Amino acid sequence: MYHIIINPTSKSGKGLSIWKSFEKLLSERNIPYKTYHSNHIGHVTELTEKITSKTTTAHNPINLIVLGGDGTVNEALQGISDFDMVNLGYIPTGSSNDLARALKLEHDPVKLMTKILDGAHPRMIDLGILTYESDTHIMSRLHKCPEQKSRYFIVSSGIGFDAAVCEEALSSSIKNTLNKLRLGKLTYLGIALKQLITAKPVACEIYLDGRDVIRIPKFLFTAFMIHPYEGGGFCFCPQADNGDGMLDLCVVGNLPKLLILIALPTAFFGKHYIFPQIDHYTASSVRIKTSLPLWVHTDGEVYWKSSQISISCLKQRLRFLD
Repeated sequence: MYHIIINPTSKSGKGLSIWKSFEKLLSERNIPYKTYHSNHIGHVTELTEKITSKTTTAHNPINLIVLGGDGTVNEALQGISDFDMVNLGYIPTGSSNDLARALKLEHDPVKLMTKILDGAHPRMIDLGILTYESDTHIMSRLHKCPEQKSRYFIVSSGIGFDAAVCEEALSSSIKNTLNKLRLGKLTYLGIALKQLITAKPVACEIYLDGRDVIRIPKFLFTAFMIHPYEGGGFCFCPQADNGDGMLDLCVVGNLPKLLILIALPTAFFGKHYIFPQIDHYTASSVRIKTSLPLWVHTDGEVYWKSSQISISCLKQRLRFLD
């Protein structure tokens, strides 16, 4: 039995038509399934909670397939209470699809669904979990404030500039238009340039595995990566390994804005570490404190600004169907 959650508005409204291409495949194979359509922010989490609350065993886990973007997968993760009892599959129909890019998933949705149905054993991949620790939160203009003070992520998390870009992109009126023209990357690039110009210097302290401390007097952002890519193809951490139990950090400090403008495009190719004040670190857990509250994202989803967060990597915690 397969439970399939569909984000019908993904792929600029093509999510539903992509799903219809699978119906014949499932029917021909006589595979039992049930579909669920999301219709508001947070609905995927609600659906996932309902689906995965069913009684099951490790020998007979629930098979859940998500058809949507990285944000849709992120919502689904929040609804899973026991990752040992769920096999998660993913059909990418979003604008960024950084998870599909990193895992080198089949581009053809029907071929990918066929592989998922044929897969004998799920592969085990890492999950991240982020906890908001500061007392004061500023809510995103797009999302309602969730009850959870912790959120899972499968691709990346970040605080500062990259999260501010995500927060503005989520409510951008031009994003859908560019997605239809297959120019979705320009949404993030254009907003990134705007955010860069208006960014204010913020001091921060980064604690790696409770030992090493990195102090940055003028801080732009830190990305905490499970996979190499975020933001529609920025290869912030080419070394990231989704099964090693470690977070890869891209830390950007006090760079002149003109130099950042030059460095940013090189991040599509993972060449940005040639620039000063862009550094790479690894740790299984990280704690970060900033002098001002900054936007925080998990897989591009933005709920709060915060001045203190902790992030951990849960080694090979997710059973992934591909």
